[in-house]
Amino acid sequence: MLWLVAVGFFMQTLDTTIVNTALPAMAMSLGERPLRMQSVVIAYALTMAMLIPASGWLADRFGIRRAFFVAILLFVAGSLLCASSRTLLELTASRVVQGAGGAMLLPVGRLAILRAFPHERLLPAMSFIAIPGLIGPLIGPTLGGWLVEVASWHWIFLINVPIGFVGCVATFLFMPDQRPPKVAPFDGAGYALLAVGMVAVSFGIDGLSELAFPHATVLVLLVFGLASLVAYWLRAPQLAHPLFSPALFGTPTFSIGLLGNLFARLGSGSMPFLIPLLLQVTLGYTPLHSGLMMLPTSMGAILSKRLATPLITRFGYRRTLVVNTFMVGVAMASFALISAAEPLWLSVVQLGIFGIVNSLQFTAMNTVTLKDLSGAAASSGNSLLSMVQMLSMSLGVAAAGGLLTTFVDIFARERTQSLAAFHATFVCVGLMTATSAWIFWQLAADTPLERPPVTADHEQAAAKTSDWT
Repeated sequence: MLWLVAVGFFMQTLDTTIVNTALPAMAMSLGERPLRMQSVVIAYALTMAMLIPASGWLADRFGIRRAFFVAILLFVAGSLLCASSRTLLELTASRVVQGAGGAMLLPVGRLAILRAFPHERLLPAMSFIAIPGLIGPLIGPTLGGWLVEVASWHWIFLINVPIGFVGCVATFLFMPDQRPPKVAPFDGAGYALLAVGMVAVSFGIDGLSELAFPHATVLVLLVFGLASLVAYWLRAPQLAHPLFSPALFGTPTFSIGLLGNLFARLGSGSMPFLIPLLLQVTLGYTPLHSGLMMLPTSMGAILSKRLATPLITRFGYRRTLVVNTFMVGVAMASFALISAAEPLWLSVVQLGIFGIVNSLQFTAMNTVTLKDLSGAAASSGNSLLSMVQMLSMSLGVAAAGGLLTTFVDIFARERTQSLAAFHATFVCVGLMTATSAWIFWQLAADTPLERPPVTADHEQAAAKTSDWT
């Protein structure tokens, strides 16, 4: 069962990163501009954000075995549909199907392990399934670039099919069919309000760039989406079993950490979309070369794991997060210095430093968000954090796409290189991220570290949902 859940986690994390280096090749094949391909990323992340809150209830209602089987089946079906897509609209719709399966793979698999293993064996089990979370983002960009060059972009989806087939068979053989004797009623209306709110806000932001909505339409979508989200939080206190209880926000570290995750990750979510485009569209890198350039970032993320505990132990959460959030913003803005004349070794160092501070940011943010929750509140807070992580990734890509489109139009009128549009976009996302350090300033100055921080990043034992690191 551990191997089965680990492979499911690997498929989900791999597909989060493998697409990025293939976007220009997809655009050429589909007759689109590379700068209009953000919907391929947004559709996957937004679908995951929408379905994560329902995954636990579905596993309880229909059984873990059935839910995990359906998750793999949807993921494989979505992969086949992606590979057979002939237009950008078809590809985006297929990514929605794939995201629906990916949204349930990790939460349902983690739930199976929580119920199957005794407490004293739980940490080794969770650590085992976390390993693929490190491997997937590490090899994803390079594997995607290699497949595009030796075969075609279709194979970044087709490689999921044989793995998924084996996973379906293994699910019936090894996954226990666990379900609780009594399942709480599902807050369907609350779920609809959250889902509609997330979709409307994301479509509104993306409407400024790829979808090219009129400004009035964008305004209506944003207002409607925000009104739906507010309506959920006004309604939730009146229910016995809300999807997410407002009582969670009575814990200051959770409130601050969740808001910090939302805004600080807007920039982080946009980087895996922007960097491969910069390298391939403006600097002429091949897909494989572009994927290899992502390795320093992934290696830096792995190396930073040893830094989190001593830094937080010595300086505390507040000081660590305020300083590191600012450093992440500076690292993002520094990509405005990249050009064809920059030495390769300097670009590698730049990417490695970004990987270190970005991964440290994830670890510290996630830990401070969850560390003061316990029992049912921890489970609910975990799901809400997972949803926010994927939502911020979707919004980050949409915002970066809007900024890039705007700057391309501006600099095109001035007849300057398109590289300047990327430089301006990196400066903007860096400023957005650095500004979010103010949120973490609201943490108590003497926030105690009661125990060494659990590596709560998405690839570790306390992993929630994966996103790029």
